[in-house]
Amino acid sequence: MATVELTTENFDEVVGGSDLVLVDFWADWCGPCKQFAPVFERSAEKHQDIVFGKVDTEAQQQLAAAFQIRSIPTLMIVRDGVVLYAQPGALPESALEDLIDQARKVDMEEVHKQVAEQQA
Repeated sequence: MATVELTTENFDEVVGGSDLVLVDFWADWCGPCKQFAPVFERSAEKHQDIVFGKVDTEAQQQLAAAFQIRSIPTLMIVRDGVVLYAQPGALPESALEDLIDQARKVDMEEVHKQVAEQQA
């Protein structure tokens, strides 16, 4: 699956309507972002069941601000509407694959229970 360009207009629909989403916050002028882009694209091709989205922080400043993006690239993983991971830095392919495996293994019932307890 090709990556999806995420904007303020489609972000909630795309991320909220998918079980597992990886979001790459990037900018055209960012060298590490350009190095990470092919790694992200290869993973998108490998994992057809995951939505891979990209947020251009220059074009989508409001979205970047909403997630308090201070460094790019920043990778965020959202599963069942819960942010499981959000860290800046370009990852090597093996680390990205490991992160995807870990995200798949998370017990989301337990996560939702913990979120509910924190909100109570």
